[in-house]
Amino acid sequence: MRDLADGFSWARKLKVRHLESLLMLEKAGTLTEAAARLHLTQSAMSHWLAEMESLVGAPIVVRGRQLELTPAGQLMKRLAISVLGDVSRIGQELHAAAQGKASHLHVGSVWAGMATLLPSTITEFQLQHEGVSVTVTEEPFNTLLERLTRRELDVVVGTIDARAQHLRIDHAVLFEDEVCVVAGRGSRLWGRSEPLRLSALIDENWVVPPHGTSMRSQLDSALVDAGVPWLQPKVETAAITTLLAMLNRGNYIGICSEEMTRYQVARGTLQRIEIDRVIKFGAVGVLWNRDVHSATVNDFVQIAKATCTAERTGSYRHHES
Repeated sequence: MRDLADGFSWARKLKVRHLESLLMLEKAGTLTEAAARLHLTQSAMSHWLAEMESLVGAPIVVRGRQLELTPAGQLMKRLAISVLGDVSRIGQELHAAAQGKASHLHVGSVWAGMATLLPSTITEFQLQHEGVSVTVTEEPFNTLLERLTRRELDVVVGTIDARAQHLRIDHAVLFEDEVCVVAGRGSRLWGRSEPLRLSALIDENWVVPPHGTSMRSQLDSALVDAGVPWLQPKVETAAITTLLAMLNRGNYIGICSEEMTRYQVARGTLQRIEIDRVIKFGAVGVLWNRDVHSATVNDFVQIAKATCTAERTGSYRHHES
């Protein structure tokens, strides 16, 4: 029992076969059926069970017509699910690594990419790479770029500006975007079609990205050009979900990339407020770490470029239900 209290030493003799046997025992319900499914004799199956109970120091099944797990067995089941899941995932990653590929891709994106480009790219990418899972992170571009250089992200969809000209970062421009002033159904400006001066909107309740983000910097520059050197926002957020919730709940206006605006307008969740000037957002592209040579990343980049071209020429295959 002291081995159990030590927390680790008891498990040194534990084998993957023990964990496989336990999960099969619970699923099959009997020793005979579990042995058959694992291509073992019943005596061999009994041996594995006896060994595991010796290691645990307590019964792990209640024997009867139908086997049931004891509290100790439930704890071992939890361990089995965790360990065997990790073994399976690592096996897939090792197989992919041996082929110069990856089984998982971590992608970061700014708002502009989240509208249609990134979902379309991921959909097309996974049609060609069924075994690759994708994690998407939505953060300000500065944060994404830092994480890319630290290799915490594999690919970033973001602004191609001076910050992207890093010595070890490669990039490809995908499209040019603008910054739009937008309102939701909670705004008093919802339904208004007449253009407004940007300076006339200074006293509205603004929801904007934090200082230091590309979109906020472009808005601040446009306000200065319009003769309004200071804006006191009501809410600052880097999350598109928060922007949408605020604009459709209360009397707020905000800013959004033209790409995301077009997407949300088509779904009736936002309205573009026409103003007396164009606010340039800049080039949006895909960035990756030059020092990481991955066929999977390269495929993702090429698909992003092809998807962007296809969407802008109207030839993209939508996979919507």
